[in-house]
Amino acid sequence: MDPRILLVEDDQTLGYALKTYLEMHQFAVTWRTDGAQGKETFADQPFDLCLIDVMMPIMDGFTLADEIKKINPAIPLIFLTARSMKIDKLQAFQKGADDYIVKPVDEEELIARIKAVLRRVSTAPNQTNSYLIGQLKFDWNSRRLCNLNETIILTEKEADLLRLLSEKKNQLLDRKIVLQELWGKVDYFNRRSMDVHMAKLRKHLQLDPAISIINIHGKGYILEDKAE
Repeated sequence: MDPRILLVEDDQTLGYALKTYLEMHQFAVTWRTDGAQGKETFADQPFDLCLIDVMMPIMDGFTLADEIKKINPAIPLIFLTARSMKIDKLQAFQKGADDYIVKPVDEEELIARIKAVLRRVSTAPNQTNSYLIGQLKFDWNSRRLCNLNETIILTEKEADLLRLLSEKKNQLLDRKIVLQELWGKVDYFNRRSMDVHMAKLRKHLQLDPAISIINIHGKGYILEDKAE
């Protein structure tokens, strides 16, 4: 089955062009022109990924992302925007974005990024990536972090970060390695993005007071499990 994409873009010319191009590359695309329509459609149909314009009438893309995450916290999101300011990008990732593309859109790059996100979230049937962190169980495939009473669905980046930390539990995880592996480049914006995701992870890990992420200045991070 072709991957199902919800495209929410109010620009008629761009929306039509993106829908046509994506369908040429074996994606099943449902196109809506405002956030309210996008929310209604997402609630009624299954999708594998949402491609959302930020600046839209009736309901903006960030608000739509909040509504979509209430319905399916694990759905991957890619934002489209004409704005390239760092604060806008950080806000996008705070909303759970898996990627952020500044217009004008390069169609080949867009296809590559969509495929990369879908590849990361796809799960092989026989693949197991479960970790025990103190009293918490973390399943990377489903992005679930849980104890006996509560379950948190992590974003893709949060789950990938926690997987790297878990694989080196109680050891130093080099900051540069994280940036290269998960962001592809060491620069100011990616460092800030990683800091945002790390801060959110720290909050999630408060489910177990024995677990903490220690920042080693200039070096990296240690996922400390005091129970070990």
